[in-house]
Amino acid sequence: MLKLVRVEAKLFLREGASVIFAILFPTVLLLVLGAIPALRTPDPMFGGTRFIDGYAGTLVVITLAFLGLQRVPTTVATYRERGVLRRLSTTPLHPGKLLAAQLLVNLIAAVVAVLLVVAVGRLVFDIGLPHHLVGFTLTVLLGAASLFSFGLVIAALASTAKAAAGWATVAFMLVMFFGGAYLPRFLLPDAVNTVGQYLPPGVAALQDSWVGTAPSPPHLAVMAVIALLAGTVAARTFRWE
Repeated sequence: MLKLVRVEAKLFLREGASVIFAILFPTVLLLVLGAIPALRTPDPMFGGTRFIDGYAGTLVVITLAFLGLQRVPTTVATYRERGVLRRLSTTPLHPGKLLAAQLLVNLIAAVVAVLLVVAVGRLVFDIGLPHHLVGFTLTVLLGAASLFSFGLVIAALASTAKAAAGWATVAFMLVMFFGGAYLPRFLLPDAVNTVGQYLPPGVAALQDSWVGTAPSPPHLAVMAVIALLAGTVAARTFRWE
């Protein structure tokens, strides 16, 4: 298992685009937005807070969505298309270990990216640290688990890497839309915001825990159920070739 994790980590770091987008892009986007004076000035439209204060949770959504719905399914599907999984099937390696190594490496990358956003936001723009630390940590972990599990479902069902990328892109765009990455959530209809509250990775729970309110238990429960169901489907439908 340790060898698998080391190999997957090396392969991850060799993919410059994945490293830059998954780990550095959210922080770069925060720096770009924070460079606009109007977005770091308190505004009644944002409840007397700054735009970047409320957008910090959305940056976590971007991180988890890219890793879970872009990199994970595309990587596993590429392994299958290139025959890597077929060769591994001739060894005693259990497929669960391969998937677990994928999830662990990407989860570590997600944690690093989130910590970088929190640290830069605090040091550069004086964005408050997550006040409800336990709730924030639990939301990030459940959000990552649900999105990563859903990404594994796509990887299990897609016949080629191109098909996996296509399905994953659609899911990625939907999560980004409901998570407020394209438009601030206060500009979205109430119905869209309601769906976004329960859709992984739980942007409402992220923002609530960031400002000091405990995340809503139903929001966390929905993400836990999605992670369990999607993980079960991925395990049952996984194939080596």
